[in-house]
Amino acid sequence: MKTRNKLIPILAVVGCAMAIPANAHHAFSAEFDAEKPVEVKGVVTKFELVNPHSWLYLDVKQADGSVLNWGFEFGAPFNLKEKGITKKTLTPGTEITINGFKAKNGQNFGYAVTTTLPDGSSVKTGGAQDAPETPAKPAASAEPTTSTASATPQ
Repeated sequence: MKTRNKLIPILAVVGCAMAIPANAHHAFSAEFDAEKPVEVKGVVTKFELVNPHSWLYLDVKQADGSVLNWGFEFGAPFNLKEKGITKKTLTPGTEITINGFKAKNGQNFGYAVTTTLPDGSSVKTGGAQDAPETPAKPAASAEPTTSTASATPQ
């Protein structure tokens, strides 16, 4: 009985120590700007199903003909699999459209809220609990507008 009484506080301390790293996870607002919605249509170049966030990269043709490679943060692999998104769904060469938010650092990175697949179906691919549900359509700007193969960064 004495061993059991000593073991309970030790297990409690170990349990608390294991929970601390979970608090360190970054929030949507740490990296992405909810005021800068982006809609990007391009061709998948790479899809990484990794924890805690998957990443998808795609080539986006600009109005001037140049190509930019964009990277988008997706949700965890398990959550994506539950929604039917696997390595076979988003193979290199697949043309998709992503609606989300641009990175705060201004580079060609973003957070994907929804991804529209070639068959026209739309899947919620983001995983951050504090992310906005649906990005507003990107506002018109002096930069290239969204077309069938370009991006509209804000």
